Amino acid sequence: MLKTTLAALLIFVPALVSGSEPFTIFSGSSERSPKQPQASMDSRGVAHVTFGVGDDVYYCRVGSDEKPSPLVAFRVPNMSLGMRRGPRIAHAGDSIVITAIGGPKGKGTDGDVLAYRTLDGGKSWLGPVKVNDIEASAREGLHAMTSSNDGTLWCVWLDLRAKRTQLFASKSIDQGASWSKNQLVYQSPDGSICECCHPSVVAEGNFVHILFRNSLKGNRDMYLVSSNNQGETFGIGERLGLQHWSLNACPMDGGMLAIAPKGEVVSAWRRGGTIFTSVGEASLETMLEHGEQPWIASGPSGTYVVWLTKRDGQLRLVKLGNGNSRIISENARDPIVAVGDGNESQVFVFWEQRSGDQVSIQCQLVK
Repeated sequence: MLKTTLAALLIFVPALVSGSEPFTIFSGSSERSPKQPQASMDSRGVAHVTFGVGDDVYYCRVGSDEKPSPLVAFRVPNMSLGMRRGPRIAHAGDSIVITAIGGPKGKGTDGDVLAYRTLDGGKSWLGPVKVNDIEASAREGLHAMTSSNDGTLWCVWLDLRAKRTQLFASKSIDQGASWSKNQLVYQSPDGSICECCHPSVVAEGNFVHILFRNSLKGNRDMYLVSSNNQGETFGIGERLGLQHWSLNACPMDGGMLAIAPKGEVVSAWRRGGTIFTSVGEASLETMLEHGEQPWIASGPSGTYVVWLTKRDGQLRLVKLGNGNSRIISENARDPIVAVGDGNESQVFVFWEQRSGDQVSIQCQLVK
């Protein structure tokens, strides 16, 4: 069991989540700068937040009447961090689970998905438990995790056990204490799926949905692959949108999934320089605006999408079906949005922000 410790070399700016102005959760500089915030909302409308600083994985809670106090939860040697690489967080019953990818050597030569869990609200952490069952096969460093409404955890990652990039998955039915035999979800007929775009996963009831960027016939299109039997088998994969994106490179932009209150799968992704969304049928698309790095979340209060005009550029937010987007920040990287499961639940936006040699994790409560 690893005890939580406070990092002394970083600057922490405490703030209550009140009003509509962004506030700083954590700030640091140089190699000790915080990166890649992720959040999971609980039934009380509190956001459980994780991010990385070097090899340290941090955890804190953010709520309307709760002061965020980021603490080091655990360390992952040579943790994959940046460009959508970094820790992921989810709830499973009384357990909060964080996964991250790292290895003894680092620098892309090795890397395993490591899962830690806390049963006491972050005071202590159990782990690590290795999710991938072939050593170093997760060395690309890109993965996603979620929990279903019955508490089953799902983890998906880009896997290199076959010397080409494939999509693999594993699940946990005991709150992250152990993980199932790895399952090949998709392999491209052309050899590899897109090598540097993060996957996304959502689950509800018997359904598991995974979004990833493919590499097929010279196109870097988004594909949705689903299971209707709790992951026993997965479908063949369905391309999102109406057109192809012909690109002989990796855009490092993986999109995001959510499940809307009526059960529809909703997604946000980039094709070329434009952000698109789909609701329900994968082949249908709605064009939003110019941008990149989209993220989507949904709850009874609505479905929300955030994206960047460019990295270190404007961060924009829209509630689908509710008019034009609004500017959240003029200088942001890799944003996420998190929505609670109540009609009056709060909506949080988190992102990285740079100023000189300082990097901070920012949050805004959306009214």
